[in-house]
Amino acid sequence: MANESRPCPCDIGDRFDYGGRGQEVQVEHIKVYVCKPASTDKAVIVIHDIFGWQLPNTRYMADMLAANGYIAICPDFFVGQEAWKPSNDWATFNEWLKTRNAGKIDKEVDVILKYLSEQCGAKKIGVIGFCWGGAAVQHLMLKNPHLKTGVSLYGVIRFFEDRSSLLHPTFFIFAEKDDHIPLEQVTLLEQKLKQNCKVDYKVKIYPGQTHGFVHRKREDINPQDKPYIEEGRKDMINWLNKYL
Repeated sequence: MANESRPCPCDIGDRFDYGGRGQEVQVEHIKVYVCKPASTDKAVIVIHDIFGWQLPNTRYMADMLAANGYIAICPDFFVGQEAWKPSNDWATFNEWLKTRNAGKIDKEVDVILKYLSEQCGAKKIGVIGFCWGGAAVQHLMLKNPHLKTGVSLYGVIRFFEDRSSLLHPTFFIFAEKDDHIPLEQVTLLEQKLKQNCKVDYKVKIYPGQTHGFVHRKREDINPQDKPYIEEGRKDMINWLNKYL
């Protein structure tokens, strides 16, 4: 069966009954999920993986950011196009991906930055992203002057592997046993960053972990993974706290 090969198992361990603490709103042409703490001028844009902006795992992470004092906003970067479903035929994945380019989200990001600044009072804005969204973070860190920092979680390196002159401090989180991001690619990324990057960056590989581990909602699904899941989340928050 075509679906036995799972190129991006970000969905493993979902609690699909998780509804989220925030709300869905329309911002110009984009639907967004937003969760706000009581009062802050710091915000984080959350870029979803291939499973889209409504994935419970991703909303769980947005809510966690809000609990840590950030306005968290997760826009639909597919802008109404269908997200990938685990039941889809992976043989059609590359065709599906052609119309969802992680490097072509600048228009949407500008809309969200305007909304955060004008409607939410945000003065310092960072970005995090998972898988497809992690690659999008790297893209934004290479070119967007209005963002302060980024965290790329198991971002697909091959999308932007030839570009490493980052504008802003960026933290790259990878899993040791990621079937989709070989460690050789991570090593090469580190080498290029060392050669070309003039801002602070960090590349960290978490032992024994697989793709999607940080935003896997069922932290207890494999007890041996839980400490690394918690460490990844803590590292992400600490990085944001440092630069926002």
